[in-house]
Amino acid sequence: MPQTDIMLQLESQPLEQRMPQATKTAIMVIGGAEDKVHGREILHTFFCRAGSTEARIAVIPSASREPAVLGDRYRTIFQQMGAKEVVVLDIRDRDQSEHPDMKQYIEQCTGVFLTGGDQLRLCGLLADTSLMERLRKRVHLGEISLAGTSAGAAVMGYHMIAGGGSGESPNRSLVDMATGLGMLPEIIVDQHFHNRNRMARLISAIAAYPDRLGIGIDEDTCAMFDRDGVLQVMGKGTVAIVDPGEVDYTNHAAAGANEPLSIYNLRVHYLSHGDRYHFQKRIILPADPQSVKQGEQCPLPQLSSPNQS
Repeated sequence: MPQTDIMLQLESQPLEQRMPQATKTAIMVIGGAEDKVHGREILHTFFCRAGSTEARIAVIPSASREPAVLGDRYRTIFQQMGAKEVVVLDIRDRDQSEHPDMKQYIEQCTGVFLTGGDQLRLCGLLADTSLMERLRKRVHLGEISLAGTSAGAAVMGYHMIAGGGSGESPNRSLVDMATGLGMLPEIIVDQHFHNRNRMARLISAIAAYPDRLGIGIDEDTCAMFDRDGVLQVMGKGTVAIVDPGEVDYTNHAAAGANEPLSIYNLRVHYLSHGDRYHFQKRIILPADPQSVKQGEQCPLPQLSSPNQS
């Protein structure tokens, strides 16, 4: 069990060391392939929301087939930004989630970053563990910031897109659904969205679960959810909002698995950098001059050359 790295970093750290009160926590849902070399805008915003130079960040690379490599990469990035501490929680079986050092660091850290990989693997390792239950409570209490990229984004909802196809008309067989980690239970997330032509897949998922809100996030793009119910977009692409709140007909229940779906009065929004949306009230909000368009106000990273990232 790869616990040595964690134990070495947890000595003499009382549990009361928590997020600085001035930090506004958030859940950051990233579409994958975020910039890790140049401006690192999305990753730097997570660093700020996790406490800036006082941040204690846990990187969980469990979705990856190469967790050590990916975990080390993100650890280097956040260390270069000036985080007070970065620990990789390299969880490779469910029993590790019950290890006292893992639980202790979830109590102490101010930010958790879920990497990409396979969302089914990530949920298989973490869902319904005491570590994940504690993380969920701390997130919902606003004590900690959480970010997930690619597979780490897909798991945010209660219902999760586990796989499927692209480039077809919406149909029931186009999407495979599973249970996610439920950090934002009211949404269904799809990532690498327009890069992999996944609109029909997301619509197929929403047709099956019309009480949820579909969120499709492009690469190097983030939907940042604040505790006040506001979603804010940052990055180079768009976030698609698929809102079935006014749908008055769908043939989902009657259609065969491969038959095209009908869905009437589906509302779709495309949001770009700086746009805001109230995901609980389901309305577009006016632009905020002090929003993410101006970037997070915390110390800027001292970036290295690409060869060092």
